Amino acid sequence: MQAKIKYQGFTKIGLVFAGLIVGLMLSLTYSAVAEKMVKPALPIEDLRAFAEVFGKIKSDYVEPVEDKKLISEAISGMLTGLDPHSSYMDIDAFKDMQAATQGEFGGLGIEVGMEDGLVKVISPIEDSPAYAAGIKSGDLIMKLDEKLVKGMSLNDAVKIMRGKPDTSITLTILRKNEAKPLLVTLVRAIIKNKSVKFKMTEPGYAYARITQFQEHTGADLAKAINSMHAENKGPFKGFVLDLRNDPGGLLNGAVGVSAAFLPKNTLVVYTEGRAADSKMNLTVNPENYARGGVENDYMRDIPADLKTVPMVVLINSGSASASEIVAGALQDHKRATLIGVRTFGKGSVQTIMPMNNGAAIKLTTARYFTPKGRSIQAKGIEPDYYVEDGTDQSNNIHEADLSRHLSNPKDAQAGGAAKPDAGAAVTKAKANEKKFAEAMAPIEPTSKDDLQFTQAMNFLKGKPVIKSEPPKVDAAATK
Repeated sequence: MQAKIKYQGFTKIGLVFAGLIVGLMLSLTYSAVAEKMVKPALPIEDLRAFAEVFGKIKSDYVEPVEDKKLISEAISGMLTGLDPHSSYMDIDAFKDMQAATQGEFGGLGIEVGMEDGLVKVISPIEDSPAYAAGIKSGDLIMKLDEKLVKGMSLNDAVKIMRGKPDTSITLTILRKNEAKPLLVTLVRAIIKNKSVKFKMTEPGYAYARITQFQEHTGADLAKAINSMHAENKGPFKGFVLDLRNDPGGLLNGAVGVSAAFLPKNTLVVYTEGRAADSKMNLTVNPENYARGGVENDYMRDIPADLKTVPMVVLINSGSASASEIVAGALQDHKRATLIGVRTFGKGSVQTIMPMNNGAAIKLTTARYFTPKGRSIQAKGIEPDYYVEDGTDQSNNIHEADLSRHLSNPKDAQAGGAAKPDAGAAVTKAKANEKKFAEAMAPIEPTSKDDLQFTQAMNFLKGKPVIKSEPPKVDAAATK
């Protein structure tokens, strides 16, 4: 009898909540329906199942749970279940993201995601405590001080990693192919991510490194170019653009950087998605990269020889998203020679959509393509000269290694993405081995130990380029 009463009460809760969900979805989709003249079919049975689970948690979970928490977690799960780059940002996370695009924020200096219940390092930010300690992309954080990450939400883990500058936190990190656990104590700091670093490496040869594409990256690059040109007192003999370990960032920043080296109105990238506003053709035009358009064109005064100077772009598996857009455009237009290893392979565009409650969602809305129609998604960009060295902080992790990654449209046209086979299964098993390592300091870019840079200089000076042996692809894994 008791079970029967509980079921009846729960049924009422479920029906009421289902009605609320249906009403909410109808109100949210009404304007879209009117605008697109498309009548979506609401998944009534699935909404009833959602309401049923919601009611069951409210009535039977071991501890009381607030409605707000359940709804927030449901929204978060709905987004993270789509692909590795869509996510829900609460109010604090949204504010942090906005601060990051401006180039200054507090914390440890790592871009993170969630995988298998652990915090996964996507990329350490250069000049941050994490970068200095040798944290690498692909590292899995299992403990924050003495707190296990398993069971936490990503937002909860990020809140623990945040804190006042000069306070410390110890991370326990899982790293593949190593034997011992990595315990790293980091001191929190205000992260001032200087997105453009530059210098004349020797007379006539300019070097610029982009660590992340932010709001002011294009303008900062223009200032760097003018500064080096003044120092050089004349045209450059060669230019090295370093995009290694750059996780990407703002799309207009990628167009702005490309504008420094390509003629006006040259196509940089185009995007394709389902919504009308997700279809774009972005060319070298100030309307596409400068806030305010022609009046604020920060590239108008750069020296003319930047459009023709011999040029090398350095890439590695830590080069992602906006980095790949720039590298792909310069390669397609035969404007630069690419040296390094295959890039990460993130060929999707995320749109930040603010919510009425002060939070926001980051939603994948399009795939992008290089000027010649190449999709980089899950494939990356291959260099013209394959050269390995120790500057790669990515642990050789690529987009295709991430769970739920988007397929490459070329694969879909060929009948779908390749199915995993025995060879691929062995590779994946090795990648998932939970082993640990001691941190290693990264190689300093442009130093004598930076093999990729030294080969870039050889190329610009007409000397032979010492190439590495590309990794062999298992024939069984490609069938």
